[in-house]
Amino acid sequence: MERIERITLMHRCLKASRYGRTPDELMSELGCSRATVYRDLYFMRDTLGAPLDNDPSTARWRYNERESERFELPGLWLSAEEVYALLLTRQVIEGSSEGLLGASLARIQTRVEKQLGAQAENLKRLRVVRHGQRRVNQSVFRACALATLERRALQFSYRARSTEEATHRHVDPQRLVHYREHWYLDAYDQTRNALRSFALDRMSEPQVHERHATDIPDAELDAELASSYGIFSGSARQTATIVFSKHAARWAAEEQWHSKQVGKFLSDGRFELRVPYANAKELLMDVLRYGPDAEITAPVALREQIRAQLMLTSAQYSP
Repeated sequence: MERIERITLMHRCLKASRYGRTPDELMSELGCSRATVYRDLYFMRDTLGAPLDNDPSTARWRYNERESERFELPGLWLSAEEVYALLLTRQVIEGSSEGLLGASLARIQTRVEKQLGAQAENLKRLRVVRHGQRRVNQSVFRACALATLERRALQFSYRARSTEEATHRHVDPQRLVHYREHWYLDAYDQTRNALRSFALDRMSEPQVHERHATDIPDAELDAELASSYGIFSGSARQTATIVFSKHAARWAAEEQWHSKQVGKFLSDGRFELRVPYANAKELLMDVLRYGPDAEITAPVALREQIRAQLMLTSAQYSP
């Protein structure tokens, strides 16, 4: 274990212990020698200014109660695993936001790369592959993020994907959602008097207002926007039953389609999945990607919808 990792772990152990730790306990927790424990303790106390007290009668080291709350390790002290996790997270966020957070995240990356030293070269071995994401205007993303975090009202022009109709919206932002490579704003729409999800790539001319945004309880947001299948949300009104072939059963069983899905293997090796939904559009897209290995068996109306889509698709390839 590198010294920076030992000191970070030692700091956490001492912070979490009201009565402190003995050198023997620290040796066991850190996996190092007694001499190393003492060297690190003295380094923390004398160089880093840690408010450490030592009780000769018990040999315990602990943080001074009056000063410990104000003390934190200077700079960015992370283990190698935490550093790699942070940088991988940076790749995910940066890629998903098309450079929208680049300036802020770049400063963090510079600091953690210095901590890694020569190992920073290995960062090229961490790669996040993205597919099908839509571009978001930087001014739109920043306005949505600012309004959401500072709890301020927001207005913007919105062009619905289904109709291409442009409308002007006044909303109270609730949360930003990154879902399947796309950004959405969950908000209370003052014009519609209802909760809605807006795709950021369909927004333009955003304006943040001084008016404080009304807060909607998380339970209400989840019930309306997260209870049904996917981003085409609303309160779930129906449940779809999908049966997957034996060939696709194992893969389908390992997929998370919805937090309240129910699945079971049938006696013939096929897999049956029950998924709540409100809007069928995205559910149908996911079923279609399985091709002949997935069949909607209920409800009848949903089965007819996918049958109609398949017939229209087949007609495109008629001779």
